[in-house]
Amino acid sequence: MNTSKAVASLVEILDLEKLEEDLFRGVSPKVGWQRVFGGQVIGQALVAASRTVVSKRHVHSLHCYFMRPGDPEVPIIYQVDRIRDGGSFTTRRVVALQHGKAIFSMSASFQVHEPGLEHFIAMPKVTPPESLPSEKELAEKYIDHAPENVRHYWQRARPIELRPTDLTHFISSRKLDPIQNIWFRATGDLPDDPAIQACVLAYASDMTLLDTSLYAHGRAVFDPQLQVASLDHAIWFHRPVHMEDWHLYTQDSPNTSGGRGFTRGSIYARDGALVASVAQEGLIRVRRAQAESEAKS
Repeated sequence: MNTSKAVASLVEILDLEKLEEDLFRGVSPKVGWQRVFGGQVIGQALVAASRTVVSKRHVHSLHCYFMRPGDPEVPIIYQVDRIRDGGSFTTRRVVALQHGKAIFSMSASFQVHEPGLEHFIAMPKVTPPESLPSEKELAEKYIDHAPENVRHYWQRARPIELRPTDLTHFISSRKLDPIQNIWFRATGDLPDDPAIQACVLAYASDMTLLDTSLYAHGRAVFDPQLQVASLDHAIWFHRPVHMEDWHLYTQDSPNTSGGRGFTRGSIYARDGALVASVAQEGLIRVRRAQAESEAKS
């Protein structure tokens, strides 16, 4: 398999250790993060839930809340509650624990495959990924002028490659319409397992959403004057995914207020089929000193 080291690491952290029935342990990669990436916790929680469900039932929706920042130096314990096993649907609740406290909770629903009516809104017409600069090309062009935290982020090997269709937000502080189209895919081969593929999509779905809610303000998630964090996250899985292939993540942010930003996302396969829908609200708080300065100006 042509699996990159970063993808191999991702598959490894998704392979949770079973401690007891309905009790699992996960670890975080050693990459110097101050807190655990939200997508990792979503992906690991979905793995924990999936391992208590028969293989012919696949996840069709999940709803999450982030309660506390995760500590990347400490294992995360995932406790699964078997809420319901019905004739067609299975429901699970997962709580992630660290230092004796809940840091995250998720409810997920699984369904046996059923034929039925089908439609989806067409994928936007955008520049194809092959015509866009790769992350390596972007880093070589812009990294010398980027702040240290941004430079560190782009220099680290990651399991998901991102190719924005428009770079304006990334190279300027212009206020833009809160809309983003970005191609993404795994940077190496993954197991041919629908459950793992869905978990990797869940992992990737937490990327870039909060940033879209900042477009209208000419700011970015790396802004040191902002406190930014995911609060809740929901995914609806419509069709099977193959994360080694390019997917278009089209996003819009209808609202930012009350120290929170809300963003919606649609994930399309390369052939234009809608494979998942996402919604997220995140904390977007102007740090107190900056807020007081802006109020006086």
